[in-house]
Amino acid sequence: MAEALLISRRSLFDLVTAYRAALGDKFHVPYSPALNPPLWELGHIGWFEEYWIDRNLHFSEGLSADQGAIEKDRTASLLPDADNLYDSSNVAHVTRWRLALPDESAIVSYLNRIRERTLKRLRSIASNHAAPSDDQLYFFRLALFHEAMHREAWIYMAQHLGISLRDQQPQTADARNTASNAELLLEGGRWQLGSSGAGFAFDNELGASEVFLKLYRIDCSPVTWQRFLPFVEAGGYDDHRWWSTDGWRWRQHQEQALPRYLIRAGTTWQRCCFGEWNELDLSLPAINLNMHEAQAWCRWAGRRLPSEAEWEMAACTSTAKDFAWGEVWEWTASAFAPYPGFTAHPYRDYSQPWFDGRPVLRGASFATDPGMRHPRYRNFFTAERNDIFAGFRSCAL
Repeated sequence: MAEALLISRRSLFDLVTAYRAALGDKFHVPYSPALNPPLWELGHIGWFEEYWIDRNLHFSEGLSADQGAIEKDRTASLLPDADNLYDSSNVAHVTRWRLALPDESAIVSYLNRIRERTLKRLRSIASNHAAPSDDQLYFFRLALFHEAMHREAWIYMAQHLGISLRDQQPQTADARNTASNAELLLEGGRWQLGSSGAGFAFDNELGASEVFLKLYRIDCSPVTWQRFLPFVEAGGYDDHRWWSTDGWRWRQHQEQALPRYLIRAGTTWQRCCFGEWNELDLSLPAINLNMHEAQAWCRWAGRRLPSEAEWEMAACTSTAKDFAWGEVWEWTASAFAPYPGFTAHPYRDYSQPWFDGRPVLRGASFATDPGMRHPRYRNFFTAERNDIFAGFRSCAL
């Protein structure tokens, strides 16, 4: 755990260095509803860790801790006014752009002081317990994964802003799946959807329940550019027949009838990746597509998006050779909703406010921290988001 925390922080500071080189000491970026100001996000990462570990007198009790006691006994922050600056539950998104934030050096100092305290508390648990329990490690894992999610957000913000990150690139398609339209035929049947047992899980993954799936066919890998571009070239972006009502409404507000970051260059296609335009590798999974684009392609191709249960069954019962995932987040046809018996964890705003019908994404992207990758993880974004590293795979039957 200590090593993971240190590696995560080094990776975060590497991103800070790249941003500073591109943006200058003020880290100024233009307002966007899909982004956070970099210095706000950096401070929020430290605040979150401090809030749930150093300021939480019941940190070692994990999910066994009394929720009321956690809040009643919470201590003050090392950083004056931190709650009014960095509490994402109470500081509105647009407000974050108007705050008088500490500069980079002050925020980095704050993060370093908090991390020292976190590691000290971790050592105290390790010295007193030969095998720390899931409860004792819960808030350390929560802080680690929270930081990992924000690091990924920094990476897709770098793509949005054209900031060079040469070590963060989509990988060439897996040679094991050379046929991009290869399928698996799964008989369906009973499936236990969701997480259970020991270890860490977010609250929206728990409440595992049995579902019944019919026979279905599912792509062995996400839809590649080679499969997606014929839809574009056939005028699919201008043909309302393929789009849902919400999707067509989104499409009519877009300036170009193209996927984001793509241009036509004569007889070939080019894609902008972290500020650099290069010839498009057609074998790569189609990326930076939103739910509407995925649905439109599926209608055009006579396919459909998988449910999250179909995706999870295929991922958990197939070999990596037969079911490749992890380069792009994958849109599913399922709405983000609680599993039966859902109980919110102490960080109540992680899941509960977002059970509003937005779709579930499964898998991981090339920018996802390895520790976050598992086939039962549920990601969730609104359907119009194409700034995230998302693609899709399709189903039939």
